[in-house]
This record gives sequence, structure tokens and C-alpha cells, in this order.
Amino acid sequence: MADQKTKDRPNVLQYLAYCYGKRLPDSMRDWVAHDLADHGAVRRHLIRMAIPPLFVLAPLWLLPASLYVHVEMTVPIYIWAILMALALNKIWRRHRLAQHGLDPNLVDEIKFKKDQRMHEDYIRRFGPRPESSKYQANSSPF
Repeated sequence: MADQKTKDRPNVLQYLAYCYGKRLPDSMRDWVAHDLADHGAVRRHLIRMAIPPLFVLAPLWLLPASLYVHVEMTVPIYIWAILMALALNKIWRRHRLAQHGLDPNLVDEIKFKKDQRMHEDYIRRFGPRPESSKYQANSSPF
């Protein structure tokens, strides 16, 4: 069983390449689905997107200047990068799911699980929703 677990997870180099856009083999689809659409997916996405701006902005701290100037140069750019990562997280995760041959609507799976009791209560009280409502519940911008 331990062999199966390690086979379905990326190694360190695969993981680093995956974090920044590379496609993993089809044998790791379950791991990718969990990574991009399960609990903690937004947090993992933000952590991954917070690292590259650090490498770009770090050399600015080597310039001779006061702490105030360093903070004034780097913090607004870094905060903007984090806000853009947060704003685009669903779009990026949808793209990554599609890139791996998975259903892009899996990104809404967390919300669906959280709202499951509410949906069941609605069905109990008013009957099942019409088939056309499936397409309206999608958070895809396209």
C-alpha cells in the first residue's frame, strides 16, 4: 500500500515543475484533483504564487537605501501580486484541471460539499431542481 501512495504522488522535481505550470502524468490525476479542488486548494495556490515575487523583489533590498525606502519599493508590488493571485485563483485552478484532463468545474466542489445540507433541504421541501439549473450554478466566467 505504501508503494501505491508514493507512486501516485509527484517527487520533488515533479512537484516544483507542477507548481509553476508543468503537466503531471495521468497516473497522478487523483492527486492533482485533490490538490486543485479539495480543502486547502486556495491556500496552496496562494503560497505557490507568493514565492516568485519574492525572488524578483529580493534584489531591490540589496540597494543602499533606508528601511522605509525598501518597504516603499517592494511591499506594494508584493501585495498587488498576492491580490492578483487571489483574484485569479479559480481561473488558474480551472485551467490546471483542464490541463490535466479533469473537469474544470471541480473547483466548485468545496462549495458544493459545504452547501450540501442546504441543497438537500431544498430538495426535501420543494423537489428536485430542473436540469437546466446545473448550468446556472457554475461559477465559470465563460
